[in-house]
This record gives sequence, C-alpha cells and structure tokens, in this order.
Amino acid sequence: MVLSGSRSSLEAVAAAARDLRPRDLPLQVAAEKPLPRLLFLTDPVRTPDPVAVAERLTPEVAVIYRAFGAPDAIETGRRLAAVAGARGLILLAGADPQLAEAIGAHGLHLPERLAHGLAELRAAHPGWILTAAAHGPVGDSAADAVLVSPVFPSNSLSAGAPLGVEGFSRIVEGASVPVYALGGVTAATAPLLADTGAAGFAGIEAFLA
Repeated sequence: MVLSGSRSSLEAVAAAARDLRPRDLPLQVAAEKPLPRLLFLTDPVRTPDPVAVAERLTPEVAVIYRAFGAPDAIETGRRLAAVAGARGLILLAGADPQLAEAIGAHGLHLPERLAHGLAELRAAHPGWILTAAAHGPVGDSAADAVLVSPVFPSNSLSAGAPLGVEGFSRIVEGASVPVYALGGVTAATAPLLADTGAAGFAGIEAFLA
C-alpha cells in the first residue's frame, strides 16, 4: 500500500513500479533506506496541503518538497519532516540547500537549471541524496538519480512536448545514473514503461486521493 487506509489509481501506478526492470545502477541510501520507486512532488497550486498528502503515504513513496520561496516554507517543511519521520518516508527539499538543512531533509532535488551545482553540493553534504530534473539526455550526471520529463502529456504549465516511451528509453539507456519517469504517469501509462529501464515514477496528481 502506498496510500494508508485508502485505495486509488495510485495503487495501479505502484504495482507498475514494482514490475519495473530498472537498469543495474545503484540508488543512493539515506538512513539505511534506499530511495523508493515512487516520488511525490509537492506543488503550491495542485497540492496546497502537502502535509495532508504525506500523512497518507507509506514508505514506498519519497516526498520532494518544492516550496518555491513560500514564506512559510520552513514551517511547512518541518511539519513534513515530522510526518516523514513518523511514517518512515524519505524527504528531499527542492532547490534550496538552506531549506533542506533547516528542516532536516535527507537531501535535495535540483531543477535542471541548477544541476551544475551538484558536485559542490556533494562535497558539502556527502550524506545527502541528490536528485535533479532533466528534459533531455542525462549522460554522466553527478546526481544520485534524475527525474526526466515529460514522458507523456502533462498538466504541468512548464511541460514541453512529451518524449514518449521510445524517447524516454533512449535517455535511460544513455544515463549513468538511475532515471525516474515524470509527466503524465498514470494507471494507464505507467505499465508502458516496464521495459524502459526506469528506476521508478515521479508525479504530483497521481498521489492525490
């Protein structure tokens, strides 16, 4: 179960994640736990109460808290950290190393435009999980894992043309690190990625009850 006490289409996505055959690449470990195959990304518009979502999740899901400069970012982040600790979830902060430190996150997720800073962050925080976003070829990344999007048509305002299964597969094959599929991953589309080598799925709306 990925949603405690309820069932939704997310259960189908979770089942598809368990059926994935990832490329044989290591996933970073935090607190003696591997980064799971499902990543929930918060969004100020689509998930105005990320804590309520996190309270329903099980350890099959990690949370990436993207505050986008919200004035209550630390307060919300600490509430998320408390839930993560109680429920055994991995928590990453988005884009802001100071926020990650302030809330005691397990690491940091960087947008593509900031991925050039991964090596410096690795040196400063060797125990952190570091993930990054990408919208094209990944190659030799300094991240522990990369979220590639959009794989399918997405509701995200920033989403470009979808890569499709074949385009995503080529990116996975050329990557030196585990790759997660992001963008339009639903109960209908997730099974299509079983043979792409994906490490897992990331999303927003799939995790809403």
